[in-house]
Amino acid sequence: MALVIVLVMFGVLKGLDIYTRHGDAVTVPDVKGKSLLEARQILEQSELKCIVVDSSYVSTLPAGCILDYNPEAGQKVKRGHIIYLNINTLSVPLVNVPDVADNSSLRQAEARLLAAGFTISQVEPVDGEKDWVYGVKYKGQRLMLGEKVPINSELSLMVGSGTAVNDSLGIDDTEMKPEASKQSEKKPTSGDDSWF
Repeated sequence: MALVIVLVMFGVLKGLDIYTRHGDAVTVPDVKGKSLLEARQILEQSELKCIVVDSSYVSTLPAGCILDYNPEAGQKVKRGHIIYLNINTLSVPLVNVPDVADNSSLRQAEARLLAAGFTISQVEPVDGEKDWVYGVKYKGQRLMLGEKVPINSELSLMVGSGTAVNDSLGIDDTEMKPEASKQSEKKPTSGDDSWF
């Protein structure tokens, strides 16, 4: 009876080894920085599978290259194991431009845009209060609130030059000041001292 138990136990353990492929491991190759196609071919040659599970954006690396993967290079895994890949995005992600138009000085707008990863290519003077930002442009087109542009884009700012808007439109300032028009209506009559 003891001999039968030992043989059954040995058979079960041997069967588990065969079923789980115990000891049948391969080393994960290094595919970091490779294109997705190259990485897939290298992993398949090692009898491994791969799946893209995440993507990030790194501007200095080519689109679609492998940024990271799990399990990492050098680890032992079973044949047919799935390697989970993180790749560089295939297209540049779009982001919202911070709301700096009509509520920021030039210095504030530059600080917010630079912090968001944008660069300022030029400052375009427009009529208005000096150093006040009146708009943001991308490739010559004025951006509306909530519009998205590619991350790290060059933007230009429409900044007030200090020239009054009224002067540039040819509007007389007295038309804009009700006090001046009221005083011109109150003209004293001769012999009337009540206006003192």
